[in-house]
Amino acid sequence: MKYLAKAKATSSLTETHPTSYRPWGGYTSLFNGDRFQVKRLFVLPGKKLSLQKHFHRSEHWICVKGTAEVTVGDKVTFVRENESVYIPQGELHRLYNPGKIILEMIEVQSGSYLGEDDIVRVSDEFGRG
Repeated sequence: MKYLAKAKATSSLTETHPTSYRPWGGYTSLFNGDRFQVKRLFVLPGKKLSLQKHFHRSEHWICVKGTAEVTVGDKVTFVRENESVYIPQGELHRLYNPGKIILEMIEVQSGSYLGEDDIVRVSDEFGRG
């Protein structure tokens, strides 16, 4: 661990774990770049993320396992394996796993600010504001 922390190329690996758990499942941060980042989302069966929007980023979701029910604005669609959906900056959106297996999505975020605090939750079944 000391060696990883000392080396500039690997020091960030000792600061935070790449996987974060949430009541609905969680995400693993795969890659952070300039104005973009890539995450692997995993959503437990029957769980949904909050209905939310972001002021500073857009998102692309690619389904890699399972079937997702995706809300973008007032449109609800199903996204199956190897299909994708685009969420424009500022648009209300939600991800729901109606299936019986863990849903896995690749999320590509793009924008001027990618912090986790750029979330405005409109509706959340876990009481987060």
